[in-house]
Amino acid sequence: MEDMSAGESIPGATVIIPTFNERDNIADLVSRVAAAVSGRDVEILFVDDSSDDTPEVIRRIAADAPLPVRLLHRDKPVAGLGGAVVEGIAAATHDVCIVMDGDLQHPPELLPDMIGRYEQGDADVVIASRYIGGGDSGGLAGAMRIGVSRGATLLTKAMFPIRLSGASDPMTGYFLVNRRALDRDALRPNGFKILLEILVRSDVRIAEVPMEFGERLHGQSKASFLQGMQFLKHLARLRFGKMSLFAIIGAVGALANLVIMWALTHLGMEYVWAAIIAAEVTIIGNFVLQERYVFNDMRGDASALAVRFAQSFTFNNVEAALRIPILALMVETWHISSILAAAISLVAAFFVRFLFHSLVVYAPRRAVRTRKAAERVGMRLETETAAAE
Repeated sequence: MEDMSAGESIPGATVIIPTFNERDNIADLVSRVAAAVSGRDVEILFVDDSSDDTPEVIRRIAADAPLPVRLLHRDKPVAGLGGAVVEGIAAATHDVCIVMDGDLQHPPELLPDMIGRYEQGDADVVIASRYIGGGDSGGLAGAMRIGVSRGATLLTKAMFPIRLSGASDPMTGYFLVNRRALDRDALRPNGFKILLEILVRSDVRIAEVPMEFGERLHGQSKASFLQGMQFLKHLARLRFGKMSLFAIIGAVGALANLVIMWALTHLGMEYVWAAIIAAEVTIIGNFVLQERYVFNDMRGDASALAVRFAQSFTFNNVEAALRIPILALMVETWHISSILAAAISLVAAFFVRFLFHSLVVYAPRRAVRTRKAAERVGMRLETETAAAE
Protein backbone atom coordinates (compact mmCIF):
# COMPACT_ATOMS: atom_id res chain seq x y z
CA MET A 1 0.00 0.00 0.00
CA GLU A 2 1.22 3.48 -0.85
CA ASP A 3 0.89 6.22 1.76
CA MET A 4 -0.22 9.71 0.92
CA SER A 5 2.56 12.26 0.77
CA ALA A 6 1.90 15.37 2.84
CA GLY A 7 0.00 17.90 0.77
CA GLU A 8 -0.72 15.47 -2.09
CA SER A 9 -4.28 15.59 -3.44
CA ILE A 10 -6.24 12.37 -3.67
CA PRO A 11 -7.11 11.26 -7.22
CA GLY A 12 -10.73 10.63 -6.27
CA ALA A 13 -13.12 9.42 -3.58
CA THR A 14 -16.29 7.37 -3.24
CA VAL A 15 -18.94 8.50 -0.76
CA ILE A 16 -20.69 5.33 0.41
CA ILE A 17 -24.19 5.86 1.80
CA PRO A 18 -26.06 2.81 3.14
CA THR A 19 -29.80 3.47 3.02
CA PHE A 20 -32.95 1.88 4.38
CA ASN A 21 -36.19 3.65 3.51
CA GLU A 22 -34.60 7.11 3.21
CA ARG A 23 -36.52 8.30 0.11
CA ASP A 24 -37.25 11.77 1.56
CA ASN A 25 -33.57 12.50 2.21
CA ILE A 26 -32.04 11.53 -1.14
CA ALA A 27 -32.48 14.81 -3.05
CA ASP A 28 -31.07 17.00 -0.26
CA LEU A 29 -28.28 14.52 0.40
CA VAL A 30 -27.08 14.40 -3.22
CA SER A 31 -27.35 18.19 -3.57
CA ARG A 32 -25.36 18.90 -0.40
CA VAL A 33 -22.66 16.30 -1.15
CA ALA A 34 -22.25 17.68 -4.67
CA ALA A 35 -21.90 21.23 -3.38
CA ALA A 36 -19.39 20.19 -0.70
CA VAL A 37 -17.06 18.32 -3.07
CA SER A 38 -17.43 20.59 -6.10
CA GLY A 39 -14.25 20.53 -8.20
CA ARG A 40 -13.15 17.08 -6.98
CA ASP A 41 -13.50 13.68 -8.62
CA VAL A 42 -16.08 12.21 -6.26
CA GLU A 43 -18.87 9.69 -6.78
CA ILE A 44 -21.78 8.73 -4.56
CA LEU A 45 -22.52 5.03 -4.10
CA PHE A 46 -25.84 4.21 -2.44
CA VAL A 47 -25.96 0.69 -0.97
CA ASP A 48 -29.66 0.24 -0.48
CA ASP A 49 -31.61 -2.27 1.59
CA SER A 50 -34.94 -0.41 1.34
CA SER A 51 -38.39 -1.94 1.24
CA ASP A 52 -40.00 1.27 -0.12
CA ASP A 53 -39.37 3.19 -3.36
CA THR A 54 -35.98 4.61 -2.28
CA PRO A 55 -34.19 2.84 -5.19
CA GLU A 56 -36.49 4.50 -7.75
CA VAL A 57 -35.94 7.89 -6.12
CA ILE A 58 -32.15 7.37 -6.28
CA ARG A 59 -32.27 6.43 -9.96
CA ARG A 60 -34.40 9.45 -10.81
CA ILE A 61 -32.14 11.90 -8.99
CA ALA A 62 -28.98 10.26 -10.36
CA ALA A 63 -30.08 11.06 -13.92
CA ASP A 64 -29.65 14.81 -13.37
CA ALA A 65 -27.08 14.86 -10.54
CA PRO A 66 -23.98 17.07 -10.93
CA LEU A 67 -21.70 14.15 -9.96
CA PRO A 68 -21.74 10.38 -10.60
CA VAL A 69 -24.38 8.60 -8.50
CA ARG A 70 -24.51 4.79 -8.48
CA LEU A 71 -26.93 2.40 -6.83
CA LEU A 72 -26.19 -1.04 -5.39
CA HIS A 73 -29.51 -2.49 -4.25
CA ARG A 74 -29.32 -5.60 -2.09
CA ASP A 75 -32.37 -7.85 -2.52
CA LYS A 76 -31.09 -10.09 0.27
CA PRO A 77 -29.26 -7.86 2.78
CA VAL A 78 -26.51 -9.60 4.72
CA ALA A 79 -25.03 -8.36 8.03
CA GLY A 80 -27.14 -5.22 8.19
CA LEU A 81 -25.66 -1.77 7.78
CA GLY A 82 -22.13 -3.02 8.42
CA GLY A 83 -22.47 -5.56 5.63
CA ALA A 84 -23.75 -2.82 3.30
CA VAL A 85 -20.68 -0.71 4.02
CA VAL A 86 -18.29 -3.60 3.36
CA GLU A 87 -20.02 -4.33 0.04
CA GLY A 88 -19.85 -0.64 -0.82
CA ILE A 89 -16.12 -0.49 -0.09
CA ALA A 90 -15.57 -3.49 -2.39
CA ALA A 91 -17.68 -1.92 -5.19
CA ALA A 92 -16.24 1.62 -4.90
CA THR A 93 -14.50 3.16 -7.91
CA HIS A 94 -11.85 4.81 -5.71
CA ASP A 95 -9.64 3.52 -2.89
CA VAL A 96 -10.50 6.48 -0.68
CA CYS A 97 -13.98 5.76 0.67
CA ILE A 98 -16.08 8.02 2.87
CA VAL A 99 -18.93 6.37 4.76
CA MET A 100 -21.88 8.43 5.97
CA ASP A 101 -25.51 7.84 6.97
CA GLY A 102 -28.41 8.66 4.68
CA ASP A 103 -30.46 10.56 7.26
CA LEU A 104 -28.59 13.91 6.97
CA GLN A 105 -27.40 13.77 10.58
CA HIS A 106 -23.87 13.52 9.17
CA PRO A 107 -23.24 16.95 7.61
CA PRO A 108 -21.96 16.64 4.01
CA GLU A 109 -20.30 20.03 4.46
CA LEU A 110 -17.66 18.26 6.55
CA LEU A 111 -16.41 16.25 3.56
CA PRO A 112 -13.72 18.80 2.52
CA ASP A 113 -12.30 18.82 6.06
CA MET A 114 -12.11 15.02 6.14
CA ILE A 115 -10.45 14.83 2.74
CA GLY A 116 -8.08 17.65 3.64
CA ARG A 117 -7.07 15.92 6.86
CA TYR A 118 -6.41 12.68 4.98
CA GLU A 119 -4.29 14.55 2.43
CA GLN A 120 -1.86 15.47 5.21
CA GLY A 121 -0.53 11.97 4.61
CA ASP A 122 -0.28 10.56 8.14
CA ALA A 123 -3.57 8.68 8.50
CA ASP A 124 -5.44 5.75 6.95
CA VAL A 125 -8.73 6.54 8.67
CA VAL A 126 -10.22 9.97 9.38
CA ILE A 127 -13.04 9.92 11.92
CA ALA A 128 -15.73 12.60 12.15
CA SER A 129 -15.90 12.83 15.95
CA ARG A 130 -18.63 14.23 18.16
CA TYR A 131 -16.33 14.18 21.18
CA ILE A 132 -13.30 16.33 20.34
CA GLY A 133 -13.05 20.13 20.48
CA GLY A 134 -15.59 21.65 18.13
CA GLY A 135 -17.67 18.47 17.96
CA ASP A 136 -21.23 18.15 19.21
CA SER A 137 -23.62 15.23 19.79
CA GLY A 138 -26.70 17.43 20.15
CA GLY A 139 -28.45 15.74 17.22
CA LEU A 140 -29.07 12.66 19.34
CA ALA A 141 -32.68 12.63 20.50
CA GLY A 142 -32.69 13.39 24.22
CA ALA A 143 -30.40 13.11 27.19
CA MET A 144 -31.00 9.35 27.45
CA ARG A 145 -29.64 8.61 23.96
CA ILE A 146 -26.69 10.93 24.53
CA GLY A 147 -25.91 9.15 27.79
CA VAL A 148 -26.25 5.71 26.20
CA SER A 149 -23.98 6.78 23.32
CA ARG A 150 -21.29 8.10 25.65
CA GLY A 151 -21.51 5.03 27.87
CA ALA A 152 -21.19 2.67 24.90
CA THR A 153 -18.19 4.64 23.65
CA LEU A 154 -16.43 4.45 27.02
CA LEU A 155 -17.15 0.72 27.34
CA THR A 156 -15.80 0.10 23.84
CA LYS A 157 -12.62 2.10 24.41
CA ALA A 158 -12.10 0.28 27.71
CA MET A 159 -12.31 -3.10 25.99
CA PHE A 160 -9.80 -2.06 23.29
CA PRO A 161 -7.60 0.51 25.05
CA ILE A 162 -4.63 0.09 22.70
CA ARG A 163 -6.35 -0.18 19.31
CA LEU A 164 -8.72 2.70 20.09
CA SER A 165 -6.30 4.99 21.93
CA GLY A 166 -6.38 7.49 19.05
CA ALA A 167 -10.16 7.40 18.53
CA SER A 168 -12.46 9.55 20.66
CA ASP A 169 -15.57 8.39 18.74
CA PRO A 170 -15.12 4.81 17.47
CA MET A 171 -18.90 4.40 17.34
CA THR A 172 -19.53 7.05 14.69
CA GLY A 173 -20.86 6.09 11.28
CA TYR A 174 -19.11 8.98 9.50
CA PHE A 175 -15.52 8.29 8.53
CA LEU A 176 -13.01 8.20 5.67
CA VAL A 177 -10.88 5.12 5.05
CA ASN A 178 -8.31 4.05 2.49
CA ARG A 179 -9.52 0.57 1.63
CA ARG A 180 -6.00 -0.50 0.73
CA ALA A 181 -5.10 -0.17 4.43
CA LEU A 182 -7.79 -2.63 5.46
CA ASP A 183 -7.57 -6.34 6.03
CA ARG A 184 -10.94 -6.85 4.35
CA ASP A 185 -10.79 -10.63 4.67
CA ALA A 186 -10.71 -10.23 8.45
CA LEU A 187 -13.83 -8.05 8.63
CA ARG A 188 -16.91 -9.72 10.09
CA PRO A 189 -19.61 -7.02 9.90
CA ASN A 190 -22.51 -7.49 12.26
CA GLY A 191 -24.99 -4.67 12.60
CA PHE A 192 -24.30 -0.98 12.50
CA LYS A 193 -20.89 -0.29 14.10
CA ILE A 194 -18.64 -1.05 11.16
CA LEU A 195 -15.97 1.52 12.10
CA LEU A 196 -15.32 -0.38 15.34
CA GLU A 197 -14.85 -3.56 13.30
CA ILE A 198 -12.39 -1.78 11.00
CA LEU A 199 -10.34 -0.24 13.80
CA VAL A 200 -10.12 -3.46 15.80
CA ARG A 201 -9.33 -5.83 12.93
CA SER A 202 -7.00 -3.64 10.82
CA ASP A 203 -3.71 -1.95 11.74
CA VAL A 204 -4.57 1.61 10.71
CA ARG A 205 -3.40 5.10 11.62
CA ILE A 206 -6.19 7.29 12.97
CA ALA A 207 -6.91 11.00 12.66
CA GLU A 208 -10.04 12.94 13.64
CA VAL A 209 -11.96 16.06 12.70
CA PRO A 210 -14.75 17.56 14.84
CA MET A 211 -18.35 16.95 13.77
CA GLU A 212 -21.55 18.66 14.82
CA PHE A 213 -24.04 15.80 14.73
CA GLY A 214 -27.23 17.08 13.10
CA GLU A 215 -30.89 16.41 13.79
CA ARG A 216 -32.82 13.87 11.75
CA LEU A 217 -35.02 15.67 9.21
CA HIS A 218 -37.07 12.75 7.82
CA GLY A 219 -37.76 9.14 8.73
CA GLN A 220 -37.23 7.38 12.02
CA SER A 221 -34.12 6.40 13.92
CA LYS A 222 -32.98 2.81 13.38
CA ALA A 223 -31.70 2.59 16.98
CA SER A 224 -33.60 0.12 19.16
CA PHE A 225 -33.23 -2.08 22.20
CA LEU A 226 -32.68 -5.06 19.88
CA GLN A 227 -29.83 -3.25 18.13
CA GLY A 228 -28.36 -2.40 21.51
CA MET A 229 -28.32 -6.08 22.40
CA GLN A 230 -26.81 -6.87 19.02
CA PHE A 231 -24.08 -4.31 19.65
CA LEU A 232 -23.20 -5.86 23.01
CA LYS A 233 -23.08 -9.29 21.40
CA HIS A 234 -20.81 -7.96 18.65
CA LEU A 235 -18.58 -6.26 21.20
CA ALA A 236 -18.24 -9.51 23.13
CA ARG A 237 -17.45 -11.36 19.90
CA LEU A 238 -14.69 -8.87 19.04
CA ARG A 239 -13.10 -8.94 22.46
CA PHE A 240 -14.22 -11.28 25.18
CA GLY A 241 -10.79 -11.11 26.72
CA LYS A 242 -9.79 -8.33 29.10
CA MET A 243 -13.26 -7.66 30.35
CA SER A 244 -13.96 -11.35 30.97
CA LEU A 245 -10.69 -11.76 32.88
CA PHE A 246 -11.44 -8.59 34.81
CA ALA A 247 -14.88 -10.04 35.59
CA ILE A 248 -13.41 -13.36 36.77
CA ILE A 249 -10.96 -11.61 39.08
CA GLY A 250 -13.72 -9.29 40.21
CA ALA A 251 -15.92 -12.29 40.96
CA VAL A 252 -13.12 -13.92 42.95
CA GLY A 253 -12.60 -10.66 44.81
CA ALA A 254 -16.32 -10.28 45.42
CA LEU A 255 -16.51 -13.81 46.80
CA ALA A 256 -13.52 -13.14 49.03
CA ASN A 257 -15.12 -9.86 50.10
CA LEU A 258 -18.33 -11.63 51.10
CA VAL A 259 -16.48 -14.45 52.90
CA ILE A 260 -14.36 -11.99 54.89
CA MET A 261 -17.42 -9.91 55.70
CA TRP A 262 -19.41 -12.99 56.73
CA ALA A 263 -16.59 -14.24 58.94
CA LEU A 264 -16.10 -10.88 60.66
CA THR A 265 -19.83 -10.31 61.28
CA HIS A 266 -20.11 -13.81 62.74
CA LEU A 267 -17.24 -12.93 65.06
CA GLY A 268 -19.38 -10.07 66.35
CA MET A 269 -18.09 -7.13 64.29
CA GLU A 270 -20.56 -4.51 63.03
CA TYR A 271 -21.33 -5.10 59.35
CA VAL A 272 -20.16 -1.61 58.28
CA TRP A 273 -16.68 -2.15 59.78
CA ALA A 274 -16.62 -5.68 58.38
CA ALA A 275 -17.43 -4.29 54.92
CA ILE A 276 -14.61 -1.73 55.18
CA ILE A 277 -11.98 -4.34 56.12
CA ALA A 278 -13.20 -6.76 53.44
CA ALA A 279 -13.04 -4.00 50.85
CA GLU A 280 -9.42 -3.03 51.69
CA VAL A 281 -8.19 -6.62 51.54
CA THR A 282 -9.89 -7.35 48.21
CA ILE A 283 -8.82 -4.01 46.66
CA ILE A 284 -5.17 -4.93 47.14
CA GLY A 285 -5.69 -8.54 46.08
CA ASN A 286 -7.57 -7.53 42.94
CA PHE A 287 -4.82 -5.09 41.94
CA VAL A 288 -2.16 -7.80 42.18
CA LEU A 289 -4.22 -10.22 40.07
CA GLN A 290 -5.13 -7.56 37.48
CA GLU A 291 -1.48 -6.62 37.06
CA ARG A 292 -0.58 -10.23 36.41
CA TYR A 293 -3.47 -11.51 34.33
CA VAL A 294 -5.54 -8.66 32.84
CA PHE A 295 -3.37 -5.67 32.01
CA ASN A 296 0.03 -7.35 31.85
CA ASP A 297 0.43 -6.41 28.15
CA MET A 298 -0.23 -2.72 28.92
CA ARG A 299 2.07 -2.23 31.91
CA GLY A 300 5.16 -1.35 29.86
CA ASP A 301 3.52 1.68 28.25
CA ALA A 302 1.58 2.83 31.32
CA SER A 303 2.73 4.84 34.32
CA ALA A 304 5.08 3.40 36.95
CA LEU A 305 3.88 0.62 39.26
CA ALA A 306 3.62 2.96 42.26
CA VAL A 307 1.47 5.38 40.27
CA ARG A 308 -0.77 2.59 39.00
CA PHE A 309 -1.25 1.23 42.51
CA ALA A 310 -1.97 4.70 43.92
CA GLN A 311 -4.54 5.39 41.21
CA SER A 312 -6.21 2.01 41.60
CA PHE A 313 -6.15 2.05 45.41
CA THR A 314 -7.48 5.60 45.62
CA PHE A 315 -10.24 5.05 43.08
CA ASN A 316 -11.40 1.81 44.66
CA ASN A 317 -11.48 3.38 48.09
CA VAL A 318 -13.49 6.33 46.81
CA GLU A 319 -15.82 3.86 45.12
CA ALA A 320 -16.06 1.83 48.33
CA ALA A 321 -16.68 4.99 50.35
CA LEU A 322 -19.63 5.71 48.08
CA ARG A 323 -20.78 2.11 47.87
CA ILE A 324 -20.83 1.27 51.56
CA PRO A 325 -23.29 4.05 52.54
CA ILE A 326 -25.51 2.83 49.70
CA LEU A 327 -25.14 -0.68 51.08
CA ALA A 328 -26.24 0.57 54.50
CA LEU A 329 -29.18 2.41 52.93
CA MET A 330 -30.34 -0.77 51.19
CA VAL A 331 -30.08 -2.76 54.44
CA GLU A 332 -31.96 -0.18 56.50
CA THR A 333 -34.54 0.75 53.84
CA TRP A 334 -35.18 -2.50 52.03
CA HIS A 335 -34.59 -4.66 55.13
CA ILE A 336 -32.51 -7.14 53.16
CA SER A 337 -29.49 -9.16 54.23
CA SER A 338 -26.27 -7.17 54.42
CA ILE A 339 -24.58 -9.91 52.36
CA LEU A 340 -27.20 -9.59 49.60
CA ALA A 341 -26.89 -5.81 49.66
CA ALA A 342 -23.11 -6.10 49.35
CA ALA A 343 -23.46 -8.46 46.39
CA ILE A 344 -25.80 -6.06 44.57
CA SER A 345 -23.49 -3.11 45.13
CA LEU A 346 -20.43 -5.04 43.94
CA VAL A 347 -22.09 -5.99 40.67
CA ALA A 348 -23.11 -2.38 40.04
CA ALA A 349 -19.55 -1.20 40.70
CA PHE A 350 -17.95 -3.68 38.28
CA PHE A 351 -18.38 -1.68 35.07
CA VAL A 352 -17.20 1.57 36.64
CA ARG A 353 -14.05 -0.11 37.92
CA PHE A 354 -13.28 -1.70 34.57
CA LEU A 355 -13.69 1.59 32.70
CA PHE A 356 -11.40 3.44 35.11
CA HIS A 357 -8.62 0.87 35.10
CA SER A 358 -8.61 0.36 31.35
CA LEU A 359 -8.87 4.04 30.38
CA VAL A 360 -6.93 5.69 33.21
CA VAL A 361 -4.70 3.41 35.27
CA TYR A 362 -3.22 1.51 32.31
CA ALA A 363 -3.56 4.20 29.65
CA PRO A 364 -0.38 4.64 27.58
CA ARG A 365 1.65 7.69 28.50
CA ARG A 366 1.46 10.53 25.97
CA ALA A 367 5.15 10.17 25.09
CA VAL A 368 4.65 6.48 24.36
CA ARG A 369 1.66 7.16 22.07
CA THR A 370 3.68 9.76 20.16
CA ARG A 371 6.70 7.45 19.82
CA LYS A 372 4.62 4.50 18.62
CA ALA A 373 2.86 6.63 16.02
CA ALA A 374 6.25 7.78 14.68
CA GLU A 375 7.55 4.19 14.65
CA ARG A 376 4.56 2.99 12.64
CA VAL A 377 5.10 5.68 10.03
CA GLY A 378 8.83 4.88 9.89
CA MET A 379 8.26 1.13 9.51
CA ARG A 380 5.79 1.70 6.70
CA LEU A 381 8.19 4.00 4.86
CA GLU A 382 11.02 1.44 5.25
CA THR A 383 8.78 -1.29 3.80
CA GLU A 384 7.90 0.85 0.80
CA THR A 385 11.56 1.80 0.22
CA ALA A 386 12.62 -1.85 0.31
CA ALA A 387 9.83 -2.79 -2.10
CA ALA A 388 10.87 -0.01 -4.51
CA GLU A 389 14.47 -1.23 -4.48
